Amino acid sequence: MKTKTLYLAAPLAAAALLAAATLPGSASSAAAEPGAITVRGTASIVSVPDRAELSFGVETQASTARAALAANAAEMRKVIAAVRSGGGTDVRTQSVSLAPRYGERNEVQSFAATNTISVEMKGIAGAGALIDAAVAAGANQVYGPSPAVGDETEQYRQALKRAVEDARASAHALAAAAGLSLGRVTAIVESGTAPAPQPYAATADKATALEATPIEPGTQQTSASVTVTYSVA
Repeated sequence: MKTKTLYLAAPLAAAALLAAATLPGSASSAAAEPGAITVRGTASIVSVPDRAELSFGVETQASTARAALAANAAEMRKVIAAVRSGGGTDVRTQSVSLAPRYGERNEVQSFAATNTISVEMKGIAGAGALIDAAVAAGANQVYGPSPAVGDETEQYRQALKRAVEDARASAHALAAAAGLSLGRVTAIVESGTAPAPQPYAATADKATALEATPIEPGTQQTSASVTVTYSVA
């Protein structure tokens, strides 16, 4: 994430330079400016993913390129219909490939066609059943699911807010310990980490009609970090 700096007021001039200090906890002080206290605040938001992204592929082989592609198209149509019926949305083609397969004497023995689609799904609970449905319809390649939180931007903003509160608490503690009066904010630097879902692998080859492929959503952590400078007197 690109670092952004917001200057609210020019730092106050002072005769003495405050020494940097480190407090226990998630926030730590940074290098101080004359007449100022600079601290760092951090915070994390833990949430349970409420949607998932998956990819399904079909690979077919035939003696001719045309036959391989035709067989692949027939199988992929079944997979697309199955994932849509199973609750998959925003179905998109990721890639289509066709390539020859060579033998020991470098002669063309067959052709392999592959078609891969991406699918989004609301909720994680049904991801296992969706994988099973796609495999039953003909998919022989499964990637994902990649769990994610619906409103990742809001999660990050909440983490930013808590990080600023964390920095304020540290600044108050430093000012009190030094016998100073904490003033207004003169600068804020955002240096947090953008929200990112943690991928979880899934396997479908052991699934049965009576037991869906198990999928555990886990949790997602969104972290933020800020450096805040306060004037002191």
